Amino acid sequence: MRGSELAQRQGIPRLVQRLKRAMGPAGIFLRGMIEHPRMVGAIMPSSPQTIRAMLEPVEWDKCKLFVEYGPGVGTFTLPVLERLPRDGELVVIDTNPLFIDYLRKTITDSRFHAVLGSAEDVEDVVASLGHEKADCVLSGLPFSTLPEGVGPAIAEATARVLRKGGCFMTYQYSSVARDLTARYFPRLDSERIWANLPPNLLVWGWRD
Repeated sequence: MRGSELAQRQGIPRLVQRLKRAMGPAGIFLRGMIEHPRMVGAIMPSSPQTIRAMLEPVEWDKCKLFVEYGPGVGTFTLPVLERLPRDGELVVIDTNPLFIDYLRKTITDSRFHAVLGSAEDVEDVVASLGHEKADCVLSGLPFSTLPEGVGPAIAEATARVLRKGGCFMTYQYSSVARDLTARYFPRLDSERIWANLPPNLLVWGWRD
């Protein structure tokens, strides 16, 4: 191999690392979407308008345990921590080790817990933290592309783990999550956020 070719090949990994550092969270998000396209529910992180609208109904002074499914690179995670009481806790659950490793390295808040696993096991996760119930569950999971049976299992487990008055919140491009939520939560609120690409459908399912 000629010296110029060897130098070129050796320079590729360094270039990739520089690009990843330059892109920051966006680079991690893009890599996660490329490697696991069916498990990432968005083509890009949610807009600030979506985040504000999604979290606005939460009674933060009563929130002791907030659960998030599919946190990605923390687009919602950081705003939740900003609003969470000092004695509250946030646990995120994701099957993608890339996202979990990234969040564990970048978030040092003692109230934060990152779990590599399935949202189907949310009851075990909540119990492992010493809680009986969760106050709120937020999901960014792509219910329309999950394997058959997984979506209903997650929604049913979520209904069981939420306290009375708790809320299951989803943000999706389609109505799949809303229709699934309606099976287990008789009271729903919804809102379309047009200031998002693509526009998001926000749904709140209340555990009366």
